[in-house]
Amino acid sequence: MENIPVGPVTMQRTCPSCGNTVISRIEHKSSTKTHLIATILFVSLCLPFVCLPYCMNTCKNVEHYCPNCNCYLGTYQR
Repeated sequence: MENIPVGPVTMQRTCPSCGNTVISRIEHKSSTKTHLIATILFVSLCLPFVCLPYCMNTCKNVEHYCPNCNCYLGTYQR
């Protein structure tokens, strides 16, 4: 599969699997950076702030999928 550049928001793409031109479906996924930010908050600010990176989409990667066939289209890494 070719590497399709994607961004942080839904995008119009041609799905390599089904061939349809679609607006991608996105999912926000925690990454190593999300866990690192949570660890730094725990060490510096204490327990109540640890959950913040997991509640904020700006701290997560964005995965793009075809809404028709659920084919993975790419990941925007934060």
